[in-house]
Amino acid sequence: MARRKTIPSSLDEPPAGLVRLWAPWRRTYVEAAGRLKLKCIFCFGRLSEVSRRERLIVYRGRLASVMLNRYPYNNGHLMVAPRRHVASPELLSPRERAVISELIAEAVTHLRAVYRPDGFNLGANLGRSAGAAGVADHMHWHVTPRWDGDTNYMPVVAGTRVVSELLEESFTRLSPLFKAVQLTIP
Repeated sequence: MARRKTIPSSLDEPPAGLVRLWAPWRRTYVEAAGRLKLKCIFCFGRLSEVSRRERLIVYRGRLASVMLNRYPYNNGHLMVAPRRHVASPELLSPRERAVISELIAEAVTHLRAVYRPDGFNLGANLGRSAGAAGVADHMHWHVTPRWDGDTNYMPVVAGTRVVSELLEESFTRLSPLFKAVQLTIP
């Protein structure tokens, strides 16, 4: 009977502070990740009210849309995206840039009214290596409300982010405010 070669014990233990999580079921995903052609979450045509709610879209305009992040950092985490499938801001028309800028301002205004945050993170990740791995080729801005003390030990100790409101509740709170948005872009 052939004897299996064993790895030296010094390689069996991960470095201090590193926990190894074995997830062999992810191998199929990892091997196919570069080849998968997933539907873009920001590309959609006309949607029913039910579909809009399912997709968490609080505003749908001709040039841009606003939706809740399905994997939020905090309550009310919104994403503002052009309707056109483009990867970087220099590819946007001046009108698209103006509309997106107005929608970011509207998002901040509405989030302030509903959630009363102490501050905001605003930003965009352009390209896979910048952190936009999920939607690398359709640029979008994140508008994330922040509160003094909203970072706690949970992400550090337990690798867990605590979000205290269901997405459906966030949608119900924010959607009516965005229905009233009237952009005045020439």
